[in-house]
Amino acid sequence: MNCVDYLFGDRKTNDKLFVLGQKESISFIELEIQVGKVSSWLRNEMGHGQKILLLSSNSLFFIVAYLAIMKSGNTVVPLNPVIEKENFNYISEQVEATCGFIANNVLRRLEHNLEKVVNEMDLKEILLEPNNAYKSEADFDSEQLAQIIYTSGSTALPKGVMLSHKNIMANTNSIIEYLNLSDKDIMEVVLPFYYCYGLSLLHTHLRVKGSIVLNNNFMFIGSVLKDLSKYNCTGFAGVPSHFQVLLRKSDTFIKSDYPSLKYVTQAGGKLHPVFIKEFKEYFPNVEFVVMYGQTEATARLSYLPPEYLLSKLGSIGKGIPNVELQVVSLDGEQIKPGEVGEIIAKGDNVMLGYYLDEESTATTIKDSWLYTGDLATVDEDGFIYHTARKKEIIKVGGKRVSPKEIEEVLVSIQGVVDCTIEAIDDEVLGEAIKATLVVKELNNGLDESFVKAYCSERLASYKVPGYFEFVDRMNVSATGKKVKGGTYNEKAN
Repeated sequence: MNCVDYLFGDRKTNDKLFVLGQKESISFIELEIQVGKVSSWLRNEMGHGQKILLLSSNSLFFIVAYLAIMKSGNTVVPLNPVIEKENFNYISEQVEATCGFIANNVLRRLEHNLEKVVNEMDLKEILLEPNNAYKSEADFDSEQLAQIIYTSGSTALPKGVMLSHKNIMANTNSIIEYLNLSDKDIMEVVLPFYYCYGLSLLHTHLRVKGSIVLNNNFMFIGSVLKDLSKYNCTGFAGVPSHFQVLLRKSDTFIKSDYPSLKYVTQAGGKLHPVFIKEFKEYFPNVEFVVMYGQTEATARLSYLPPEYLLSKLGSIGKGIPNVELQVVSLDGEQIKPGEVGEIIAKGDNVMLGYYLDEESTATTIKDSWLYTGDLATVDEDGFIYHTARKKEIIKVGGKRVSPKEIEEVLVSIQGVVDCTIEAIDDEVLGEAIKATLVVKELNNGLDESFVKAYCSERLASYKVPGYFEFVDRMNVSATGKKVKGGTYNEKAN
């Protein structure tokens, strides 16, 4: 089955709005009509089995193009609209792309060698053509490649994660089941759709006939908060930085009430427990769902049921429905409680492999198991606790140090929004620890001597950072994940 047919479900007329908003909105039936027309055009112009690029911020243009490309039997390659020229050229050449759906604001700055480009105006003209909607083959192979999502690899070159129609359907089903989503759900979307977490919101709410509100301006927190109230959003999904900014930089958020908000989900990295406890103190009636996943698993791998949030604080939970998770030692044996091993996963959501990279695929997928590269431990009840990425471990004087342990201490200091721990070269120790603290305000009384003393009371001496830097801006990517460089200019309200 084609995953787009699955996402639309039955063909009953549904004039309910899927996308809500002042700038753009569309009903389910109109979206299906538009996707059908564009997929028919693509089938006629491109045939099938082609790799088609898609560069746009979250919009109707993105949604229609994204769904139409997959429905037509082609493969969609969604890319960050602010992608660097070098990466764009590398990816477009690797997938041998000749066609791309590219928004006008991206075209104005991006040089390309594509033979055919469709922008917003071109899409409108296609929709005006009297073509009939393309109908997927009844025997469509769900193992067929649906999309390639590029992620940062262990080298400077991005890796293309190949996901099938079956992968998307399987992960969508699992997420809907454990979140118990329905047509009553309305999701505030601040995560970009070229990111698997953002796409999972699109997939699940389309499938259950819920609604989504698109907001591409999380840096203007006030607009997000207005959306939550104006559209009676029942859900909000974010990565750690989103919750850190909302809780530590926005007085309006913590002092407001959102009666329609039923739950929030958090993935994309570990949110330190101190922030989770703060959220529950401010919003005791809103369920907080901690999740864990990877692009290589389509999106989600585990979740922590809300009823265990505080009793299993810091855990990523257990495998989602129809996904098997284990934590294994170097020799492949399941670890005992208290030991540390690597998280591995098996299920229909596990990727086909990395595009044109058999070597990386072979080291990541072994005997149908996805080796995540994430280290974790388990407790007596089988709940998993993520400790670090394999490559994050710092060795100080021969001792292994997990950055997350230090970060959890530092973010418990009042006025600290975020903390990044990294290794720097040291002639004596080999590696020394540097802490970069994001504070609500500079010159607020926090200094190196105070922070060192605070750490010394709570950490072994070799874990206390030797170097400190204080900043008032978070360094995150467009998806909200922390990066070593760049500045995210969030505005509090």
